[in-house]
Amino acid sequence: MGKADIARELFLSGANCCQSVAGAFAEECGMDQSTMLRLASGFGAGVARLREVCGAASGIVIVVGLLDGNDNVSDKAAKDAHYDLVQKLLGTFKAEAGSLICRDLLELEPKQSDGPVSEARTDAYYKERPCTRIVVLAAKILEKYIEGRSRA
Repeated sequence: MGKADIARELFLSGANCCQSVAGAFAEECGMDQSTMLRLASGFGAGVARLREVCGAASGIVIVVGLLDGNDNVSDKAAKDAHYDLVQKLLGTFKAEAGSLICRDLLELEPKQSDGPVSEARTDAYYKERPCTRIVVLAAKILEKYIEGRSRA
């Protein structure tokens, strides 16, 4: 089972979009899945249903940070190189998904945010939202990145 399949299954089992993407790559990041799911838990629905940056996109950032992030805060070159990497990966995501913003992806009103209570995961929920497709997209972007990283 590929990582995109794992991300899809996590999402369909109730994980939020960020948890689904990040959780699929827990092992590669040296974390157990439970810890990764906790780390990503607040980023779903555009950060806690505020409908800002898509949780699947945030999952990309978390995974890339854990794999190749910079922990030397005084190393400006490493920080800039990491930002460049993240911008490229999110640029690919944006080009394929259409936006980095949750409310735009869901075609909600400008600046719409929602209360903190998540929606029930019903068949209608999955049918009317692009989230499953977007979670899979984010995981495929990470799979491709990791594959290229291991060849380098």
